[in-house]
Amino acid sequence: TCCSVLRLGDKLLQTSLINSHLSCYNVTSCVAEMLAPPGQVKFESIDYKNSLHWAAPTNSSCLQYYVQYKIYGELDWLNASNCQGIHRHHCNLSGATSDVREWYYARVRASCVATSSKSAWAMSRRFSPRWDTKISPPTVKLNLSKQGVVVQVKASRVLMRKVHNGVDNNIYVEVYEVASGSRLTLTELKPRTRYCVQAQTVVPRHMKSSDRSTAECITTD
Repeated sequence: TCCSVLRLGDKLLQTSLINSHLSCYNVTSCVAEMLAPPGQVKFESIDYKNSLHWAAPTNSSCLQYYVQYKIYGELDWLNASNCQGIHRHHCNLSGATSDVREWYYARVRASCVATSSKSAWAMSRRFSPRWDTKISPPTVKLNLSKQGVVVQVKASRVLMRKVHNGVDNNIYVEVYEVASGSRLTLTELKPRTRYCVQAQTVVPRHMKSSDRSTAECITTD
């Protein structure tokens, strides 16, 4: 307890015992303990889907998080409307950081309603959607037809929604680059032969490309 009563002779002496590690039950107010700030605050971006991630400062289940962002060079921090008083350890900032020409910062603080305590703000490093996003590999599908092996390549839907027609695909058969585009038919193939195909998504105007996809293989009749 925050308060105890000592009896010395006929006099009562009331002594306040303050301990930051004890909860206060017999007093109406208590000095709030300062929380440690969230750690490992960083942006993660794939196909221009930009999310802020962080680690919890403690194991407490009472923690809520508040996220703000700003454009590099601006003075004012803005609240991320979808990330106020949240319990998860990430926040989707794609809408707030959609301009690929800009650089951004974000910050997050922890709060515990039960103890009225808050942490200091923890800030990310400067982030550029254009330069820091990673392009995911496309999917590759192979089908046998009378004409040969039909290769179909699709970039991720998230990427296509962002850059629309600004995506190309490089298609590789075994280890040789043979074409660009989203569809290719391999002809004049040897019978009973295994062919493996990989593809790579390219965003020319941003000078970015993905890793090669996992190899898809098919064996001719």
